[in-house]
Amino acid sequence: MTAPDDDPAAPLRPAELTAQLRRAGCVYAEDEARLLRTEAPDDDVLRNWVRRRVAGEPLETIVGWAEFHGHRVVVEPGVFVPRRRTEALVDVARGLVGPGAVVVDLCCGSGAIGLALTDVATVHAADVDPVAVACARRNLPPDRVFEGDLFDPLPAELRGRVDVVCANTPYVPSAAVASMPREARDSEPRGTLDGGPDGLDVQRRVAVEVVRWLTPTGSLLVETSAAQADAAAAIMRASGLRSRIHHDDERDATVVIGSAQG
Repeated sequence: MTAPDDDPAAPLRPAELTAQLRRAGCVYAEDEARLLRTEAPDDDVLRNWVRRRVAGEPLETIVGWAEFHGHRVVVEPGVFVPRRRTEALVDVARGLVGPGAVVVDLCCGSGAIGLALTDVATVHAADVDPVAVACARRNLPPDRVFEGDLFDPLPAELRGRVDVVCANTPYVPSAAVASMPREARDSEPRGTLDGGPDGLDVQRRVAVEVVRWLTPTGSLLVETSAAQADAAAAIMRASGLRSRIHHDDERDATVVIGSAQG
């Protein structure tokens, strides 16, 4: 992306703003321009936001929120930006929970998945990154968001009582991170993207540990790529879970479900 070449003293006209974003490589330049104009409180802020966007910062961290499953999710710089494809995981989770359900949003980032499930379940969330935890506490009840590695920080009393674990773990193979869009690889923590040599390192750890936390009929849901789905399903089976694969063609999303054998 290249820096804007406008006169800093002149007001930004809509057509100029759209043109700047399009020259910078923004695919949805018109939609982004409209959102920036709507959200910016004044022209000075708008100019600053445009410079940040042209420099490659994600639109969501600039305006401070992302639209996700009908919710406006607070998103702060340095936190993984929730993707629309992950709404497919939420839809699967909503089909599995009943009255009084307990859900854990693992590797929660901003807490977007948990927020989208708060109307149907009691949600707890955890992330190893303190920046993500601080952000998630703005979207979820703060006393239910925990900082630590995977299941480690969760209250011990949840063991054996969790109906659904939603784990949007990093699943990009290490060698493929460099080919991701610039705004992701430069603005989001590498640990939220890089899943190891085959992208499944964290999923392996989750599958091993999750069996102590699920109810006898509980389920683990992970997002992955279509190419990784069979391997992710095999990981779940190795941990004693029944596995199935859900494809959402509209969102280009793949969710692997591992169910307890109870």
